[in-house]
Amino acid sequence: MAPTPREVVIEALSFRRPPYVPWAWTMTERCAERMKVRLGTSDLDPFLASHFFELEPVNGRFEKVGAGRVRDVYGVVWDRSVDKDIGVPVEWPIRRPEDLDRYEWPDVAREDLYAGVAAAFAGRRDLFRRYQVGFSLYERAWTMRGMTDLLMDMVARPEFVERLLDKIVESNLRQIRRALTFEIDAVYFGDDYGMQTGLIMGVEHWRHFFKPRLARLFAPVREAGKFVCLHSCGCVTQIFDDLVEIGLNCFNPFQPEVMDVFALKKKYHGRLVFHGGMSIQKVLPFAAPDDVRRETRRLLDAGREGGYIFSPAHAVPGDVPPENLLSMMEVVRAQQGAA
Repeated sequence: MAPTPREVVIEALSFRRPPYVPWAWTMTERCAERMKVRLGTSDLDPFLASHFFELEPVNGRFEKVGAGRVRDVYGVVWDRSVDKDIGVPVEWPIRRPEDLDRYEWPDVAREDLYAGVAAAFAGRRDLFRRYQVGFSLYERAWTMRGMTDLLMDMVARPEFVERLLDKIVESNLRQIRRALTFEIDAVYFGDDYGMQTGLIMGVEHWRHFFKPRLARLFAPVREAGKFVCLHSCGCVTQIFDDLVEIGLNCFNPFQPEVMDVFALKKKYHGRLVFHGGMSIQKVLPFAAPDDVRRETRRLLDAGREGGYIFSPAHAVPGDVPPENLLSMMEVVRAQQGAA
């Protein structure tokens, strides 16, 4: 009997040789619309054939508050008139440090937030199931406070930053405890720390403010026997050893423009799984289909022994030609026939 996609992912995450390299990736709204036209379908799931099934019941919940604007459960208002996938924060609930004392934290344990979640996860036992806690720590703090203000606070008001982050951790731990009651395989944290050239806040501030708190968030997931996944864009190679130390299993998106994905894959084999690696800044938007096929094969070859999940290095943007995605998936899907 052929293994399920879930079983293949677990083999890769366990650093055992999978029958083929698993994959999981997504598209931006604009890219998805172009692919629907190219394929003549409204359902892209068969084309994507993702090995993951993911839900974000709390942090992914938004309500419309005007033309092109939505509010998340933490009270942040996002403008999605241009960036329709994530948006840009335009209203922050903690404009001054003293606002923290008056802020009313959302009840992330409310049962109505989780309606249908248990059944959805239980119904996809064939796929690797991840509970998502996006905007989980640094990103949640800066969206509530404003990025410039938060970064200045790390220097001018470190005690305020400590209090804000601790409140976020407590809120997330309540959500994580609820997540662990579902039939899941992993908890995913999204928390961009990197620029193209290094850490936004610098490695010392990251280790001081974020490392111990991430350890607190990872701990119950590992204790429950589940995998811990983290997303951070940018060049964050300085903290890979720290992340391994505090219990991270899988890192995404593994940007090839800012790190040597092949050298790092080899260096961390047996300690850290990588998910991503296909360039969305150079290869997918600008290379010829044959070059896309060649780079896809290189990445798949690097993942044959496990410790790797194939994916573009973020949700694929709208400037990627559909032909290049078709070429990429042609190579990826061919693995199953050869297995």
